[in-house]
Amino acid sequence: MHTISSQGGKATVRYGSGGVCLISAVPNQGFTASTTQSAPDTLTVTFAGDRHRSEITATTVPSDRASVRETSF
Repeated sequence: MHTISSQGGKATVRYGSGGVCLISAVPNQGFTASTTQSAPDTLTVTFAGDRHRSEITATTVPSDRASVRETSF
């Protein structure tokens, strides 16, 4: 299992041969969490607040990795 931190919260995922699986998504105070998974190999967790959004994308293609995108508005 791997935990990825962002300004909006923390997401814990598990990488496996079948893709990536969400274990938990815990938003920080003032944020809400939502998830999308259009394919077994890519999962996106979005933490949304009034003036900020954190987007964590975990994928198994081409290797197990995660990226964080922070957007303030």
